[in-house]
Amino acid sequence: MNGVFLDKDVMFDKFHEECAVVGIQNHPEAANMVYLGLYALQHRGQESSGIVSSDAGALISHRQMGLVADIFKEDIIKNLRGASAIGHNRYSTSGQTDIKNAQPFVVEYANGPIAVSHNGNLINANQLRQDLEAAGSIFQSTSDTEVIIHLIATSKETTLTARVIDALRQVKGSYSLVFLTADTMIAARDPVGFRPLILGRFPRADESDSHVVASETCVLDLIEAEYVREVEPGEVLVFGPGGMESIKPFPAAPPARCIFESIYFSRPDSNVFGHNVYQYRKELGRQLARESHVDADLVTPVPDSGVPAAIGYAEQSGIPLDLALIRNHYVGRTFIEPRQNIRNFGVKIKLNAMRDVLQGKRVVVVDDSIVRGTTSQKIIRMLREAGATEVHVRISSPPTISPCYYGIDTPTHKELIASVHSVDGIRDFIGADSLAYLSREGLYTFFKGDDTGYCDACFTANYPVLADDNGKTPQLHLFEAVSRR
Repeated sequence: MNGVFLDKDVMFDKFHEECAVVGIQNHPEAANMVYLGLYALQHRGQESSGIVSSDAGALISHRQMGLVADIFKEDIIKNLRGASAIGHNRYSTSGQTDIKNAQPFVVEYANGPIAVSHNGNLINANQLRQDLEAAGSIFQSTSDTEVIIHLIATSKETTLTARVIDALRQVKGSYSLVFLTADTMIAARDPVGFRPLILGRFPRADESDSHVVASETCVLDLIEAEYVREVEPGEVLVFGPGGMESIKPFPAAPPARCIFESIYFSRPDSNVFGHNVYQYRKELGRQLARESHVDADLVTPVPDSGVPAAIGYAEQSGIPLDLALIRNHYVGRTFIEPRQNIRNFGVKIKLNAMRDVLQGKRVVVVDDSIVRGTTSQKIIRMLREAGATEVHVRISSPPTISPCYYGIDTPTHKELIASVHSVDGIRDFIGADSLAYLSREGLYTFFKGDDTGYCDACFTANYPVLADDNGKTPQLHLFEAVSRR
């Protein structure tokens, strides 16, 4: 993969967010379909959600903090009238949470109202914002997405499509975007295709197509739409009264699809970047067993993200699979901790170790990654307290040594345990009898060893897109206000 290896001594704040976008065009229940799509994509963002619909030349918006099912009651959906709508789930990674950062954003500019939903992260947002403010722009949020809106509003181009393209020519980083105006929906994906974006359709009895764009294919399964294809990297799709138009206004660039989408973030039942996520994760587990077999009595996943890889590990190794950790799926974002000290309370409220399964057993614990190591440390302690005699940790990805600047939540270098400790040091810290990671080459056995077209900078520090043409990397205060998102 082409890129630049960054100095690991440079420290960065975490400020990224992984989100969900959905757009429905030309459908009598557009807002309801978007609501269901956001419900399917709840895993991509749990902080806030919003829907904007287009009706009779006006945009109708509802945004709120919280989960999709708690926000969009029947009366709210009924008020979101119109045949086109877009939606967004937001996942904040640091700092204060605030309704002003909830999307879709809706603004009124010289050519009328426009709304936008964004999944990704702009690595040159700080400089663009400074330039726009110097020219008189006033920002209402601390999100990099608002930069795109201001670039559209200040563009000298005359048509909406040309304004959007003009704005996107100026931004760098990752974006899967959906725009909505009174009569047009536009979808766009960045030139290297960091974040996923798919196209679907509802066949209509009147022979007119109703189109869908969404972050993942699991949306189409729920709303019973047909999968058409991925929105291609660098492609802009315009949905208007005359149908759909595909435009490719940017120079071709080597693709850099985020490998972590397949390892962790996307739903297992989705097809992302042309492959099934569940089958990919099972193969990671199989390859992990080939690379780092250990004698044990059972294999158990850290639920839920470790389940497919644990199944693959068990199949390949011949060691029985069992569920030794049970997850509470009803834990919210906050909870009241009892005054009386309960050791490892934060982990125990989400996971419970099964003594009857673990007693006297040598256990292989499979997870998708280790970030800081503190959660792994507490899980291993729980397993031992529940009777496990040996705990061998296997991770279905390489060590995470570098922050992501393209939309996945990762902390600073100094907080990434693999950036500052050896594998043996991490093993000692988390208290495991043994620890092994999947090799980088193992990430690509599913693709017959072909690593072309993927970004794995979180494992290699090999960044495919830089902040400017002089080779500068993203800076600590890349978008200073974003650290408060």
